[in-house]
Amino acid sequence: MHNWFECKVRYEKTGEDGLPKKVTEHYLIDALSFTEAEKRIIEEVKPFVSGEFTVSTVKRSRIAELFANSSGDKWYRAKVNFISLDEEKGLEKRITTTMYQQANKLDEALDLLMASLGNTLSDWEVVEIKETAIMDVYPYVAPKSPEGDLESEREEAE
Repeated sequence: MHNWFECKVRYEKTGEDGLPKKVTEHYLIDALSFTEAEKRIIEEVKPFVSGEFTVSTVKRSRIAELFANSSGDKWYRAKVNFISLDEEKGLEKRITTTMYQQANKLDEALDLLMASLGNTLSDWEVVEIKETAIMDVYPYVAPKSPEGDLESEREEAE
């Protein structure tokens, strides 16, 4: 299960007119804690930013699903209601979830979402979908151990 954090990085960037201006960029980081999220965003952004920068915000983001699309250049946030029936009371119950899609245009993001949700058994409805300011998403990647895999070394020894 992913634990997503939205991080905002503030730095000076040279504008099209050649003058420096302060910008704030948003990123999503998959991390276990606020501290790890801040550390990882610093590592990810450092090669692309010249000069000083600050991580101005790190906040937890509740994301149920993230649909990456390598050809997309924007991230869209969708609110989706899953509908279930409470048989005792005879009422519909709606559970709202947040999903992110990577696409080039709004209608492409909606199509991707519809295709992804098409295989679900539950009833659902898309309540809202809109473009976000997210520049990039960094899922967790397990570090490679310099000593090698201990499990495979144990198996070889036996």
